Amino acid sequence: MLITRISIKNPVFATMVMVGITVLGLFSYARLRVEQMPDVSLPFVMIMTQYPGAAPEAVEADVTKPIEYAVNQVSGVKRIFSNSREGSSQVFIEFRLSTNAAQAIQDVRDKIATVRPGFPKDVKDPLVNRVENENNQPIATLAVQSQTTDLRELTSLTDQTIVKALENLPGVARVDVNRRVPRQILVQIKPNALTALGLGVDQVINAIRDANQDVPAGRITRGQSDSIVRVEGKIKDPAQFGRVIVAQQGGGPVYLSQVAEVVDGEKEETSFARVNGQSSITIDIQKA
Repeated sequence: MLITRISIKNPVFATMVMVGITVLGLFSYARLRVEQMPDVSLPFVMIMTQYPGAAPEAVEADVTKPIEYAVNQVSGVKRIFSNSREGSSQVFIEFRLSTNAAQAIQDVRDKIATVRPGFPKDVKDPLVNRVENENNQPIATLAVQSQTTDLRELTSLTDQTIVKALENLPGVARVDVNRRVPRQILVQIKPNALTALGLGVDQVINAIRDANQDVPAGRITRGQSDSIVRVEGKIKDPAQFGRVIVAQQGGGPVYLSQVAEVVDGEKEETSFARVNGQSSITIDIQKA
């Protein structure tokens, strides 16, 4: 009532106050900072688990379902949905807005720890990630193309030069590369030869693993100097894989080249990218 009484008795003063507030509002609005992708804390948690070589049915039964049953006991859970693919499991948890996100994530980790010992031995440790912002789209996407270089060499150039340079820029949180075609040594088993020699695939795998590794061999002490000795056993030339000894039979060695074909090839593609109809490698940049 006091403001009304003063405004009626002093109309000029009241008018000047309203004009001043309007001017101040316009000035503040012009200087208001607006962020295109604001930092929004969302109650979402994603659990990623790798199960190499497993079919989607096995992933769902051995990994996804136990995780769902365990995290469903966490307080504040609103909804759970999951994806079971070949070799990987993704479980998404949505919490109520009133839930303490930090405490919820810790509770999720504790529940997963109780079911982790029951997973098959080939299952990797689950990764619990928090969805940090509402718009998880990259702030920039780049494409790498070449008319003369194949995708394998282009992948090496992208990983070793371009990605490393981008990761060192301030404000860059993560750089995702799509349509990568990295080099991979393929060992294609000859089933007939393996059966004829009475060998198993596990023997081939163990022989390659044992032959292709660097082994520490202790240290050498000479007076006041110590030297660490390491035996370099990693195979650098793909042709040398054929000389790996798989087993001993009939007084002689059985080489890998007798039971398998070694191919200097490329890793199987899991993504595809084209720009203007031309195959390319795309780089997605996520902000910090």
